[in-house]
Amino acid sequence: ATPRWLPCPVRPPLPPQAMLLMGNLPASLLSPDGSVPPLLQGRGTSLCPPQLALLYEEVLYTIRHRLGKPEQQHVRDSQELYSYVQKAFGMNEEEHGAIMQQVMELESPIYCLKATVKEAKGILGKDVSGLSDPYCLLGIEARSQEPAHPDHKKRMKAVVKDLIPEDQIHRTQVINQTLSPVWNETFILEFKDVETASFHLDMWDSDVVESMRHKLGELTDLHGLKRIFKDARKDKGQDDFLGNVVVRLKDLHCWNDQWYQLEPRTETYPERGHCHLQFLLTHKKRATTSSRTQPSYTVHRHLLQQLVSHEILQHQAGSTSWDGELSSHASTVLYLHATQKDLSDFHQDMAQWLAYSKLYQSLEFNSSCLLHQITSIEYRWVQERLRPEQKAELAESFQSLLTYGVSLIRRFRIIFPLSVPRSTERLQSLLRVLVQMCKTKAFRELCTPSPDLPQMISTALKSGTAEWFHMQKQHLKPMVKSIEENSKALSKLLLEVIEDLKQCQKIWNKLFIPPGLAPMQVAEHVQQQLHKVDSSMSRPTAESLFDLYRKLQELCQMKDSLPSRDGPLALSNFHQWFEEALPLWLQKAYSTALERAQRAIQMDQLKPYGYHKHSTSTVDLSTCYAQIVTTWKQLNWPDPEKAFMIMVNLLEDMCKISLMYCKLIKERAEALSLREQNEGEAANKLCIVVNNIEQLRLLMLRLPSQLDWAQLERRMRGLIDPQQIQNALHNQLDSTVACLDHEVRDVVQALATKEPPGILPGLLCPAGYSPCPPQCPLLSLQSIIPLMKFLESELQYLNEHLVQENFKRGLVGGSQHPCPQSLELCFHAEGCGLPLETLHSATFRTLETHLALCSATSRKLIQKYFSNRIQQQLDTSSEKYGAVTIKALYRPSEQKLRVEVLNATNLIPLDSNGSSDPFVQLTLEPRHEFPEVVARSTQCKRNELHPLFDEAFDFLIPSEKCRQEGACLLLTVFDYDMLGANDLEGEAFFPLCHLPGLDTEEDEADMGRVPQTRLPLTHPKPTDEILQLLESRKKDKEAQAFLKLRKQRAKQSKETE
Repeated sequence: ATPRWLPCPVRPPLPPQAMLLMGNLPASLLSPDGSVPPLLQGRGTSLCPPQLALLYEEVLYTIRHRLGKPEQQHVRDSQELYSYVQKAFGMNEEEHGAIMQQVMELESPIYCLKATVKEAKGILGKDVSGLSDPYCLLGIEARSQEPAHPDHKKRMKAVVKDLIPEDQIHRTQVINQTLSPVWNETFILEFKDVETASFHLDMWDSDVVESMRHKLGELTDLHGLKRIFKDARKDKGQDDFLGNVVVRLKDLHCWNDQWYQLEPRTETYPERGHCHLQFLLTHKKRATTSSRTQPSYTVHRHLLQQLVSHEILQHQAGSTSWDGELSSHASTVLYLHATQKDLSDFHQDMAQWLAYSKLYQSLEFNSSCLLHQITSIEYRWVQERLRPEQKAELAESFQSLLTYGVSLIRRFRIIFPLSVPRSTERLQSLLRVLVQMCKTKAFRELCTPSPDLPQMISTALKSGTAEWFHMQKQHLKPMVKSIEENSKALSKLLLEVIEDLKQCQKIWNKLFIPPGLAPMQVAEHVQQQLHKVDSSMSRPTAESLFDLYRKLQELCQMKDSLPSRDGPLALSNFHQWFEEALPLWLQKAYSTALERAQRAIQMDQLKPYGYHKHSTSTVDLSTCYAQIVTTWKQLNWPDPEKAFMIMVNLLEDMCKISLMYCKLIKERAEALSLREQNEGEAANKLCIVVNNIEQLRLLMLRLPSQLDWAQLERRMRGLIDPQQIQNALHNQLDSTVACLDHEVRDVVQALATKEPPGILPGLLCPAGYSPCPPQCPLLSLQSIIPLMKFLESELQYLNEHLVQENFKRGLVGGSQHPCPQSLELCFHAEGCGLPLETLHSATFRTLETHLALCSATSRKLIQKYFSNRIQQQLDTSSEKYGAVTIKALYRPSEQKLRVEVLNATNLIPLDSNGSSDPFVQLTLEPRHEFPEVVARSTQCKRNELHPLFDEAFDFLIPSEKCRQEGACLLLTVFDYDMLGANDLEGEAFFPLCHLPGLDTEEDEADMGRVPQTRLPLTHPKPTDEILQLLESRKKDKEAQAFLKLRKQRAKQSKETE
């Protein structure tokens, strides 16, 4: 029997309501020193004061008559143990002294050494066969022999037969013919004084009288023959000594398990093997009342309950948290008691199970220790070892813990709240204990018929969920019974149910499946409360109902994931409960957006917002529209026809807000301009107004996708005529967008015709003439250049502060003629003003060209860039970067362009060895015209400045693409670099509009007839006007991608300004 004590971890503290349900002892009820008051003594052990006094007598008796050397982790001082148990039992000094006096007057127990001879190994072979027939003689010598001094060479020859009376000698069985005998025999050896007694064991080889013929038959070697001669010299039947073990009892712990070396009597054969022994120091005939009247495991269980409950109470009241480990004092007392009472492993497990299963129902600790105990009982379960009363006691503990555990599961939301750390692990541990307990043989044999644990848990969860919902409903019940307060209370109740369902789906469903009673009950409860709703409700009531509608909507979306229910979930047509409130919800969305838009306009200073060209009011308006879109998505009205009417109302509201915004933002600009009295600032404000209206127009155009009109139209298929949908939605949106376009044109016209004060009169009239007299010339020649510079600066400002579309409208200026042409008509005055030769100055031409580029789209600019590069190549007369020779042919019938790259010549050396590794990359430009045509490359020619490629490539392109402006075949010659980026040798451009075969109907018969084309290589210039314009268009992704590639080429260019 191996006595032991296994400490168990503690359960974390629970919230107050759970502590009330579990019956924990508050810290306020403890004494100042942390001990249990007399009125609460025995709590957790169910012992009355007389029984508690008898148990106290038992523990004092145990400490007084302790045996063995203390373990390293145990308390050595007995006085410390007395103080500890006095505090644990709540005994005052008088009570402690009285019981201690009784213990001192009791008769001492009989001290016993429970010795188990397990086995031996490596012993001497004394028989002719080389083996032995070993047995052991053992006993206790009352007077201990001091160990021989190391200088004494001769050992003591005394053996058990000579030291111990014959009636006190114990003998094991003889194990025949072995050098590794196994006995596993246990003997109880009594002694009086542990300080002087010593344990002796002699191992002998049993020798029986055998015939010489039998001995010769066992002879195997010369050693055997030697043993025969030795046997002949000794007396017949005399056993051979194999070794002995001497152990002083005062050197033993309460329990020892050790291999001991067999010692010889002489120096002959010093190595005689080892013997495995187990020792247990126990008591017999203990004089305490508990030991004489109660089973040992029962007394041990009561002591265990008393000490563990004290440890847990100390943890709840003390400053240090109890981590599950018993204090060294408690461990020492329990260890001494278990060993002195010689409790078997099974009875220790049973005592610990009975103690902990009962304590778990009153005090807080982790249930994982119960799992260990029930597993140990299952491992050692033998029903016949229990008496009937023990079986009944164990069965009652099973039933009690099962009932209590199921009651905790029924209230798992309160007992194991997620707000408390490790609640999930605690509940999981409890379930594991219950499942493991119901699976054990002990439970099935003692608890008949065996209960159905899953059914019990399911029933408990149903009743617990109903109780929890009723408690929540009573807790959230409004004090004032109005529709508004009822709806708020229902929303809070729904929120609790939804959060509970989410917790179940995320956490609890991994442990068990809670029933879906709460959603059913809350649906029925909401339906009962909403029967009084009518259209005369107030706005706060409608808002609270919208929140309730959203909660019901969320609950309805979760119904597919709910566990099995006893009935249907009454939410299929819940939207009908809120039809009276729907108009108020839409009116609330419209009024909120309208008020926010008006406040945004009042606060707007008509200045660019961040990196944008519109102001802050547009951002706020965008947020208003986004909120309306969110309202539509939140409603998600199930009835298609009603949903269509809701969409029509929302669109009408947003259109009204848009037109109102145009009117108010123009008034705001006019008010700010009058306040500043600055025409230049007035123009700036108008630019912002134009950009704001343009941004609003884009917002309106995005509504069909944001509101998902396509999905709505699919829902309305077969219910409403498509033409009605077109008229109610699309036509209304188109009409509003047209109004916004008209507003933009009006503001742009006002901006284009606004004359900056003080500039134009000064240009038209000489100094000192104001207003212009009739004899004053209309326009002086010296004023043309400053006028052109002014127009250039002002138009550049407009280009920077207007979005691209509005800048184009500004250039049109309300007529069909671009702005420079309008100036020409104005100042030429049909021949009455300045002559055309004077007007068409270099500044005018530069401005005209720049305005044309600014008004062009990004794609037109890219096409213009390649046209310029082609013209630059045509204007190049030298081949300072080398040249590339190709042949190109277009086959109209196949829509195929065939290009043969023949060679390159006179390349510049780019490698350190004075040569290059050239290859040619072929691309069709611009990329937006040929998006599906991938780039092609020739092979790389190593160490060549005059490479011969002679490679052909085919491109599938339509003929009309070849005739586009700037369409060309770009041949880029690179120097291959293994480690870094490839170096640029040069670029050559072949215009596709000059392709042979492009303008013919029949294909050229032979590629050999196509003439070779020699193209000089060029490098891009560091600065380019078109690239600068593209760089200013930050939001144009296509322009920025093209610009990035061109900048990479410009970095490698060897051209200078």
